[in-house]
Amino acid sequence: MFTPKNRFQNTGCIIPQQVIEMIKKIMQAFGFFFIALAILVVYMPVTASAPLPQAVIATPTPGADGRILYIVKENDNCISIALTMGITEQTLRELNNLKGTACNFLFVGTELLIGTKPADTPTPTSEAPLVPTATPFKGNGSICIYLFNDENGNALAEETELPLAGGAVSVTDRLSTINQTGTTADTGGSLCFADIPEGDYNISVAIPEGYNPTTVMNYALTLGAGEVSTIDFGAQPGSGLRPAFGEERPSPLFLVLGFFFVAIGVGLWFYVRRMSQ
Repeated sequence: MFTPKNRFQNTGCIIPQQVIEMIKKIMQAFGFFFIALAILVVYMPVTASAPLPQAVIATPTPGADGRILYIVKENDNCISIALTMGITEQTLRELNNLKGTACNFLFVGTELLIGTKPADTPTPTSEAPLVPTATPFKGNGSICIYLFNDENGNALAEETELPLAGGAVSVTDRLSTINQTGTTADTGGSLCFADIPEGDYNISVAIPEGYNPTTVMNYALTLGAGEVSTIDFGAQPGSGLRPAFGEERPSPLFLVLGFFFVAIGVGLWFYVRRMSQ
C-alpha cells in the first residue's frame, strides 16, 4: 500500500513528499522575487528625459498708446507671468491693481499691463528737406535667461521648481561685436541683458558642476526692437547629487511599495520554513 510521507493537517489531504518539496521551492522563489522587486523599486533612479527645445517668449510690441499688454493664457499666474516677461511680481500687481488673492483668479484672454513705452519726442516741422542719415537707426531690446532646477526632467519651468544658481551665461551676436556674460542666481528672477541692439544672437549656458541638462544649452535668437525675450534653460542633479541608499527618497510611494514587497517575501520565506518543520 502507498504511504504518503507528509500531509496538510488542516485539510486532511494526503500529498506526496515530492509535490511538497516542489511547492516549497516555488514559494521560496516567489519570496526571493518579491525581495528583489522591493530593492529595485526603492532604489530605482530617476532618469532625465531627452533634451527638449525650451520655451522662448517675446514681449508683445507696444501699442499706439505706448502700452505693452500681455494676454493671459491657460495656467498663467502672477509669478509665471512676471518671470516670463522679466518684471517683478510687485510691479505686475501695481500696474494692474491686483491686490490680495486677485492673482488666483486670472481669466484666460484678460489683458495685463506689463510696461509702457516712452512717448516719442515730436520732430519740429521745417520747410527744409530732411537729410537722410547714412546708417539707419536700430532699436534696442532685452534678453533674459532663466535657469531652473528641472526636478522632473520635462524641460518645462514649473512653479514648484526653483531657479538654479551658478550657471555661466554668454550672449554674442553673429559678428562677435557684442559679447555679454553673466551668472545666474537663485533669487527667483531671470538674468537679463538690457539695451542690446536688435539682431541675431547666440545664447549659451554652462550649467553648474554635478547637473545634467534637460534642455538644449545653446539657442539662436532674433531680437527685435522693444522686445524682451526670455529663454528657459533646465538642468537636474546628476547621479552624484542624488540621495544615496538609505537616505530620504524623492517619492515616499517607492518606500511604501518596497516595504510591502519585502513583507510578502519574508512572509513566504517563514511560511516555507514552518512547513519544513
